Amino acid sequence: MPNIASALKGEISRLARKEIKTETTQLKRAVREYRTQIAALKQRAAALEQHLRRLKKVSPDAPTRNGSDEDTGNFRFSAKGLASHRKRLGLSARECGLLLGASSLAIYKWEEGKARPRDKYMPAIAALRTLGRKQASQILATRQ
Repeated sequence: MPNIASALKGEISRLARKEIKTETTQLKRAVREYRTQIAALKQRAAALEQHLRRLKKVSPDAPTRNGSDEDTGNFRFSAKGLASHRKRLGLSARECGLLLGASSLAIYKWEEGKARPRDKYMPAIAALRTLGRKQASQILATRQ
């Protein structure tokens, strides 16, 4: 009897190995295909990065923010700076608003940091920095 049991056990293990082999060969084939696809994608990504680096070398001064830097001339807005410059010129918020083309409420909000000026006001704010007291009062006299 022990011979039948060992023979049956041997046959079962042989069939199990055969089934496992067929399943693993399919998995191995899939893994091989995935690895080749991954390698191709890595090569393509490397080629695209290299192409991007070449393009950056050709035109390093390309605008990065939808051309808004061209309008403002790389002007950075500071709420404190606007408030101190307005006080240095001796202007009220209403007068400053007349110079910039904005309301006095907008000037207050910009100075308090509760709001930021839109891009259309940035060139005027940059120009305000270059004005002196006399120039500002002359411009206000013509606008009032």
